[in-house]
Amino acid sequence: MTSKQRAYLRSLASHLDAIFQIGKSGITDIFVEQINNALEARELIKISVLETAPASIKTLGEEIATKTNAVLVQTIGNKITLYRARAKNSRIILPVTK
Repeated sequence: MTSKQRAYLRSLASHLDAIFQIGKSGITDIFVEQINNALEARELIKISVLETAPASIKTLGEEIATKTNAVLVQTIGNKITLYRARAKNSRIILPVTK
């Protein structure tokens, strides 16, 4: 993913609210399944990380992205932004680089 595409996704995500929270229990299999379902439905999601989380925000973001085959768009403050295009009928069209 290019920096231009990442910047485009960040601009789209700036208006989104976090739909999940990671707390002291960390990342469970059920949590990963719910993230997969949300990514399929929305393509671009935000996750809020609480202070009681077992790891750093960057580490948690990379782990979730790996487990869900998503792209870690950004981690800023206590928020993680993830993107994964739908298998069919993707609504988010990324800018094409030359």
